[in-house]
Amino acid sequence: MNFYGIQLDISWEDPAANFKRVRKLLERTPPVRDSLVVLPEMFATGFSMNTAKIAEDLHGATASFLAETAKEFGVTVIGGVALACETAKPRNEALVFDPSGKRIARYCKLHPFTLGGEHDCYAPGAQIVTFKWNDFTVAPFVCYDLRFPEIFRRAVKRRATLMVVIANWPEARITHWLTLLQARAIENQCYVIGLNRCGVDPTLRYPGRSVVVDPTGVIVADAGNQERIFATELDPKLVEAIRTKLPFLPDMRTDMI
Repeated sequence: MNFYGIQLDISWEDPAANFKRVRKLLERTPPVRDSLVVLPEMFATGFSMNTAKIAEDLHGATASFLAETAKEFGVTVIGGVALACETAKPRNEALVFDPSGKRIARYCKLHPFTLGGEHDCYAPGAQIVTFKWNDFTVAPFVCYDLRFPEIFRRAVKRRATLMVVIANWPEARITHWLTLLQARAIENQCYVIGLNRCGVDPTLRYPGRSVVVDPTGVIVADAGNQERIFATELDPKLVEAIRTKLPFLPDMRTDMI
């Protein structure tokens, strides 16, 4: 099963420019139909706290772009967006669209990044979300969520076999990014995709290093530090084989989660 990650150098608070960049990359490397295509956290704007400017309706420009892209290329697409909603604050979400252009999942970041002031601007989510993609059960997460292993355990309780973390993860802590992605894969015996941005915003530098980690913790694909699409194949039978050979998950104390 084919995965394509779009590691984007995001233009600051400029959705139209970012849609154009994504389109150009996809036209250069068209994904195989029925693939999974993943974009970074808040890919249309960058990790901005200027919610009055960037927060969109659920049927706004970014959601429409994701839906149209999924339908045009016949793929399942995950992308991040700042959404205005019924709460007092907007929410930092991951939206998922299937090959027909239908939205099949929306996940709100459970852990706003307090150190960056995100908790003052965005409301936290309240639940884990999973969806089916071919033979995988996929659980999306957003950036800072990666530091909280208990929520990944909850996804495993829902039979997740693929975790996807979309992010704007800065250069200063890139070692943490890679180590934590590998840890989440090893402890949950599943694939983990980490899809980061590259480039710079007004305050931070982002090194990319989007990766795919297999259920044994091995990095099987690495996007490096430049804007690009990178691709690999994912095998759901490998997850089953590892979990059968090393049946660690049945020993998990679910009453402690």
